[in-house]
Amino acid sequence: MTKADLISRMADEAGITKAAAEKALNSFLNAVADSLAKGDKVTLVGFGTFSVAERAEREGRNPRTGETITIAASKTIKFKAGSKLKEALS
Repeated sequence: MTKADLISRMADEAGITKAAAEKALNSFLNAVADSLAKGDKVTLVGFGTFSVAERAEREGRNPRTGETITIAASKTIKFKAGSKLKEALS
């Protein structure tokens, strides 16, 4: 499903225009991104939880040369599915 498909489905199910659905979806995505950027969790009960995890600096290998390299520390996003989402997939 693409973003356009999601917007169409939201508009149909909510009985609103595609423009309104797109505005709502973009607002939701921006709110989630802003919260994660601050280091906060975003919990949608039954659906799941988005959170930020930190990866420590580590060593890796350049696959072309086999040389050892240092991979810098970074942040990544984790998602843990909620109970209702898990049930929907069963």
